[in-house]
Amino acid sequence: MFEARKEAILEVLNTWGTETLMKTLGIRYTDLGEDFIEGEMPVDGRVHQPLGLLHGGATAALAETLGSAGSSLHINREKQAALGIEIQATHVRGLREGIARGRARLIHKGASLHLWEIEVRDQNNRMLSHCKLTVMIVPLRDR
Repeated sequence: MFEARKEAILEVLNTWGTETLMKTLGIRYTDLGEDFIEGEMPVDGRVHQPLGLLHGGATAALAETLGSAGSSLHINREKQAALGIEIQATHVRGLREGIARGRARLIHKGASLHLWEIEVRDQNNRMLSHCKLTVMIVPLRDR
């Protein structure tokens, strides 16, 4: 399903982030499939902590962005919303500059909860963070 329309879906996903944290952090989606979604974020002063390293919060934002978007592709967006409710991130390596690339893999897809495992790596494929995201699927309410 995703493979045939992958480029069109990625184009739409990358327009969702205008005027959001995604734009501020420079996050963009790069690939997707039935059970995964990938994206990247430039590492520069915008996402540094005071020691000049990639901020763990920015890494978590990349991970949550990927998992939440991935869940939104598995629901009826006219009737439901995908909301990240818990994220766990273990940071294993710092990065001063370059690209942080995330790959979120769907490991549980229930009717009301999705569970994602996200690995964030640098441009040399070294792991920066290992994350787990729980996404709740909720009905949309009249606005």
